[in-house]
Amino acid sequence: MLTKQKKTKTIKESAVHDKDTGSPEVQIALLSKKIDELTSHLRKHLKDKHSRRGLLQMVADRRSQLKYLEGKDKKRYSAVVKRLGLKK
Repeated sequence: MLTKQKKTKTIKESAVHDKDTGSPEVQIALLSKKIDELTSHLRKHLKDKHSRRGLLQMVADRRSQLKYLEGKDKKRYSAVVKRLGLKK
């Protein structure tokens, strides 16, 4: 689970403007942090099927956000992918 400090730090790092909380960049960054933390949880707890389903939903949501951003603005998409290290 993301703490408030981690969440605000992530938002500040990927925000487009000062009061930005809902841009695709911020949403993708937050989902990536949640996915990373849930992945480490699932490595310890192999039989946690409910959390695994939530992880798959978050991955699908991040993928749709990335697809939207790619269609809207290629430069912003490539900047997000590069900063988060999502694709090689």
